[in-house]
Amino acid sequence: MSGQLTIKQLEDKATSVRRDIIRMLEEAGSGHSAGPLGLADLVTTLYFSVMKHQPRDPDWDGRDYFFLSNGHCVPVQYAVMAEAGYFDKDELLTLRKLGSRLQGHPERTRLPGLENTSGPLGSGLSQAAGVAYSLQYLDGQPHRFVYCITGDGELDEGNIWEAAMFAGKYKLRQFVVFVDRNNIQIDGNTEDVMPLEDLAGKWRSFGWHVQEIDGHNIESIQDAVGMAKAIENRPSVIITHTIPGKGVDFMEYDYHWHGVPPNHEQAKKALQELRTLKGKIRHEGQGV
Repeated sequence: MSGQLTIKQLEDKATSVRRDIIRMLEEAGSGHSAGPLGLADLVTTLYFSVMKHQPRDPDWDGRDYFFLSNGHCVPVQYAVMAEAGYFDKDELLTLRKLGSRLQGHPERTRLPGLENTSGPLGSGLSQAAGVAYSLQYLDGQPHRFVYCITGDGELDEGNIWEAAMFAGKYKLRQFVVFVDRNNIQIDGNTEDVMPLEDLAGKWRSFGWHVQEIDGHNIESIQDAVGMAKAIENRPSVIITHTIPGKGVDFMEYDYHWHGVPPNHEQAKKALQELRTLKGKIRHEGQGV
């Protein structure tokens, strides 16, 4: 599905994804708001402009792999998958309900198109590294890539750095990781809870190629992936600076929205902001 849409079309899809995230979380009455909203531009770009995949054939053997290590952000993946045609959008409103395929953390065996089950933070990077190793050394499929998103708070987990060492040692050139650098985690700001900087220097010391980008600039995301795929002798990490709660004024930058859904009135206000892009779009008859 890569390379088919303009930047404006991708931006519009990301806005649609954000609206769906709000609706899903309001209906569920539980879940995480800030991270999924902040990742909408990145995940939309991956599914609609970067990755090789086929929604009607999720197990297609030519596909790229996508791992969401910070699995609590899965509402954004569900919303993008529905937008891409993996399943009907009506199913989004079953998020977190008993028997639903759309659990609060992704469960690989429940929903075709999910590559990993997650819950404990930190494990997704190791899972993704194992697949990247297999593609490069066991299967000999250099045309396929493994993409993985981790949260920055997730980097507090020691097994993240074990996976980073493994990928660096084996020079996994088909491995592209995005760190969602939104600077929040459940207990506060990352630099207060457990400082991460010099973050780029840490990844370089493990043998990775490092880039830093604006995670809401779709063209920058595309360019960074192009650079990462051109690196021949090491894995790549793209530190992706995002705004938690992006698109909803009262959620942006506020770590309290890490694990809280909007109530009905808050969802109504958020959807109004997203429909009008915070008042930038004038609607007929509104007079504004």
